[in-house]
Amino acid sequence: MSSPEYVTLVSGDGFEFIIPRSTACVSGTIRRMLDQSSNFSEAITGRCVLENIRQVIKTIGVVLEKVCEYFCYNEKNKEQANVPDMDISPELCLELLMAADYLDT
Repeated sequence: MSSPEYVTLVSGDGFEFIIPRSTACVSGTIRRMLDQSSNFSEAITGRCVLENIRQVIKTIGVVLEKVCEYFCYNEKNKEQANVPDMDISPELCLELLMAADYLDT
């Protein structure tokens, strides 16, 4: 069975983000969820509902959007040197750090 090229990440508050599988797999947590040898339904459906992240962060959809933006930014610039930092508002910094820890990113 081949893996879908794109996956859907769903926040606990219902926001959905469709991104390339390779991009999402920057996250160790998501990579393990999508592993074809696992018994996780996410490996079959290509849809990762991140409900447990609600316990970690408060503004789930907003944070997951920024996480997806980072995944894409990382994928785009992974072979580059001297890449500028992403623009992150100070209000999101703590929640992004907690999300990064949860997602093993």
